[in-house]
Amino acid sequence: MNRFSQTIGLALAVAAIGLALTRPAWSAPPSEPPRESADSMKVYTETIPGTDVKFEMVPIPGGTFTMGSPPGEDKRGEDEGPQHPVRIAPFWMGKYEVTWEEYDQFAFALDLKKKQRENVNLAQQPESEKNADAVTRPTPPYADETFGFGRNGQPVICITHHAAMEYCRWLSAKTGKIYRLPTEAEWEYACRAGTKTAYSWGDDPAPLAEYAWDVNNAEKPMKIGKKKPNPWGLYDMHGNVAEWCLDHYLADAYKRSRQDAPALGPVILPDAREYPYVVRGGSWDDDPEKLRSAARRASDKEWSTQDPQRPQSIWWHTDATFVGFRIVRPLEEQENLKGLKSQVVKGKGTR
Repeated sequence: MNRFSQTIGLALAVAAIGLALTRPAWSAPPSEPPRESADSMKVYTETIPGTDVKFEMVPIPGGTFTMGSPPGEDKRGEDEGPQHPVRIAPFWMGKYEVTWEEYDQFAFALDLKKKQRENVNLAQQPESEKNADAVTRPTPPYADETFGFGRNGQPVICITHHAAMEYCRWLSAKTGKIYRLPTEAEWEYACRAGTKTAYSWGDDPAPLAEYAWDVNNAEKPMKIGKKKPNPWGLYDMHGNVAEWCLDHYLADAYKRSRQDAPALGPVILPDAREYPYVVRGGSWDDDPEKLRSAARRASDKEWSTQDPQRPQSIWWHTDATFVGFRIVRPLEEQENLKGLKSQVVKGKGTR
């Protein structure tokens, strides 16, 4: 090697060391990997950037299924029919319901407090962190948001549809991936996991205690993942806490669906109204028929009866200890959901 090459090499080495020393302490999250094909989708673990909090995502294959319940299904509701074909694109779904460990990073700004402790230079953060920091955080809850049920391994409860959507927006900004609430169709498709029976294990509710928490075996929301999963490896799809879906609730939604061809990714888009939205899966406080794969429920103003604020909180319910959520990540987002965010604004009279 000649003297000129040695000089250039030394200069490059010094520059690299200087760059390493001046790099901000807060590093960017990994960039979105190359687009995966449906055939290559695998289970993966996501770590929320800047934290030690992890969650698992399970691949859900695309396909066509019959949404709703047949007329002869025991204890079916009128809003569950008529049955109709639906086509679902591939996506990932949370293996478990979202826990307080995950939600607290957003709701109580634990990620921001960690940055303050570590003297992170906010101006030198990657754009993903700046965007996440800009998402409005929930106002303080009126009372103990856990209602004494605990935090460790417990599913989030008592949050509004707006709060669940904003958590997803914050998480998407943090990770550089699209995370959101499942559509009602995606939720039922994942819950059924290829089955056509009332529950993902069959029509008989007798084995329910092996798979779910309901009013007969629980007196509160329970820690996630303590029962058997459904055939696609998802835990607590039946019971424990009921789960928010993206859709506005319409009692006659299925009557508006085509019967002669599969609807492609149907969804009743959220808007500025706070109610009613779809909740699925039933809860620890429900009878077995409410835990069926096709059972539907609408959110209600009564879920905030004890909230003395006027206007009432758009973040917290005071009477919904039975409601939580889980998240999905689409392999390829459908056009009408791209860039979707909650439009709810406190005090706008859109209840």
